[in-house]
Amino acid sequence: MNKKATSRSLLSRGALILFGYICLSLLPDSVSIANAQTNQARKKVVVQNTKSVGFKDTTARGSSKTNSMSLNPALFQRKDPSELELDSAGNLDYRVIQGCLRRSFSDENLPASIGIDNRQFSEFFRNQTKTFFDRMRGDCIPYAAAFGSRNRFDSLSIMNGPIQDSKTEVWTFTPSAFGGFLIQQDYLKNESKNLTEIRIPLREVLYDPRKVGDKLPVELVWELNSLIKQIYPEENNSLENTNSVVRLIVDFGDRERWAQIWSAEIIDPSSKEVFASAFWVDRNDIPGGFFTGGGESLERSFWTNPLSYRRISRGVGMVRASSSNKRSKSSVPATQPTQPKQQRYRAHMGIDYAAPIGTPVFSVANGKVAHIGFSGAYGNLIILEHPGNYHTYYAHLSNFNVELELGNEVRRGLEIGYVGSTGRSTGPHLHFELRKNGVYVDPYGAKTQLDLWSMRDNESGQLTREILLLGSPIKHN
Repeated sequence: MNKKATSRSLLSRGALILFGYICLSLLPDSVSIANAQTNQARKKVVVQNTKSVGFKDTTARGSSKTNSMSLNPALFQRKDPSELELDSAGNLDYRVIQGCLRRSFSDENLPASIGIDNRQFSEFFRNQTKTFFDRMRGDCIPYAAAFGSRNRFDSLSIMNGPIQDSKTEVWTFTPSAFGGFLIQQDYLKNESKNLTEIRIPLREVLYDPRKVGDKLPVELVWELNSLIKQIYPEENNSLENTNSVVRLIVDFGDRERWAQIWSAEIIDPSSKEVFASAFWVDRNDIPGGFFTGGGESLERSFWTNPLSYRRISRGVGMVRASSSNKRSKSSVPATQPTQPKQQRYRAHMGIDYAAPIGTPVFSVANGKVAHIGFSGAYGNLIILEHPGNYHTYYAHLSNFNVELELGNEVRRGLEIGYVGSTGRSTGPHLHFELRKNGVYVDPYGAKTQLDLWSMRDNESGQLTREILLLGSPIKHN
């Protein structure tokens, strides 16, 4: 009996060893498949059609908790607001002036003529621009100058005349962090290689997104509509009844870069008058942003409008918590005096946007999907990770964009999901959160200043050069 048992055990061990060799021989293929799945998950998601995007209802699959997909459990940790350090490092008093200065015998005195009070820069400008003015065309010098707090000189861009063609050049001057000044020379013929000018009637942009969708990728339609509503001049609230058009400079992108609106202007095509304008400033370490031709940031509105909502049903603050006392009245002795119920409160960190079920929800900025799936009180939740250690949360969704997967890169304006009432929700709405370094930020707080929403010193030159290169020709002062 013992010998048989020993023989059987040896046979069993031999079978296990053989099975192990077989598994090891298959391991490289398994690794390659896993790598392929990882690479596939990193693809960009760009919806090119203008029809309704398909979706899948994750709540209809039984236990939704099994559908939770997250790269980082720390995304669900609640950190104390005192841990948040906001250092915008931006120019809160940033402003831009522009014009076309009539030429004279003292063109080299242009800085002082437009209000740049910096003797060292004036001397530098005079020495460096001698050859520039030899290539001038026209009777005025287009310029865009930026100033920071206390009228500090931030950047100056000048163009060799009001004519925009292959010979157009722009010189941009900025202070150097190491002392002195820097010059950047740009040519319109180089900038326009990937750019296309589009003109769309203002009425269509404001009221007929379907026609706009025939000319732009669908994710740019939401961005354009939000942008124009911000810069639309209130003093001319009847412009949509005129022949006014929206002039766009657009890069339609390719496999390596996103489609992007670089400039938008509301203009009168007959008089060439520009009523309002906005320009895109690209950044490496944080998401880029739009600024008006006067230097005002438009980004706070973008980061607080993930959908077309009816109203804000609840903001940041304390809300009543449901009672946790589940004892029945019969379990309490009749002789025991009834204690008054003590109402408990919990912190509500986020903004609730009331909207009908199925209302599209858009990504507020370029980012990567860090979580998609069911998550307790959040219900169906999407978390996007953005450069600069920012995260945005979109909760209580009814459905997700069917093309969206964990790890996907998404562009601002992409439909990522649809309003619902999943999780701990009392009605259809979107619960939206913005976090910095894991700490919740109140985007509507009057004292909240983020680097996302202000111009930083090293970015000023990009805005002034784009005003000249991509904007409509500037008229005489």
